Amino acid sequence: MKKLKIALLHLLPIAGDIEYNRTLIEKAVQLAASKQADWIITPELAVSGLQFSHKIGTDWIKVQPDEWMTHFFDLVKSLQTNVFLGCPEKSADGELYNSVFVINRKGELIGRQRKVSSVTDTWSSSGTVIEPFDVEGIKAGIMICADAYTNNVADILLAKEAEILVAPSAWGPGLHEPAGEWEQRSIDTGLPVIVCNRTGEDKTVTFWGAKSLVIKNGEHLLSHTSVQSAILTFDWDMESMELLSSQFEVDDLSD
Repeated sequence: MKKLKIALLHLLPIAGDIEYNRTLIEKAVQLAASKQADWIITPELAVSGLQFSHKIGTDWIKVQPDEWMTHFFDLVKSLQTNVFLGCPEKSADGELYNSVFVINRKGELIGRQRKVSSVTDTWSSSGTVIEPFDVEGIKAGIMICADAYTNNVADILLAKEAEILVAPSAWGPGLHEPAGEWEQRSIDTGLPVIVCNRTGEDKTVTFWGAKSLVIKNGEHLLSHTSVQSAILTFDWDMESMELLSSQFEVDDLSD
């Protein structure tokens, strides 16, 4: 049995407050690692918050790894875990992307997925490469929020032998709320979908009722909403593709 302990960081980032969000992420990662989490997953754009550009613009976005990201790599190495981190980035040619960085236990960047469906992200370009990442022998595919809206990204990941789909998201109830997209992607591919969502609110979007989920065959195996940051830990058997936990182990993350 290959048991995987996964921690979802169901956070309340503040749009545009980069220092606050970085500190929150570091604190959450340290606590999740203390619970022996093998994978730690943040929401989409955990470093910046979703609607940050109207507050601080985009000039601060750097080519990665920047100074803080390098520090974060060292932190992950010291904690001996794997992290999926949502953070904006600038490419070498100056394009901006909504990205998820995959960092292994050695503190090495083993890959980045750039959001493909960037229609609503007016500051970012669309990613063009869709590849699963080998995380300690497990092929993880990443769908960033609206990348799950159609079957395009999930189908490509399945064709490239992804074994599990990770969905870092900032997708709450209200206008254009989730309406079965994650569930359908799990049915389409036959793969489990792990949704790490968030709480709080930004300029025009609220996330108080946003759900972090573990989904298999279209069914919610685990679900969580909260009005404060929380760490959600569960165990998954990669051989039988079965949930080993009866519920999320929830740790509230107070300031």
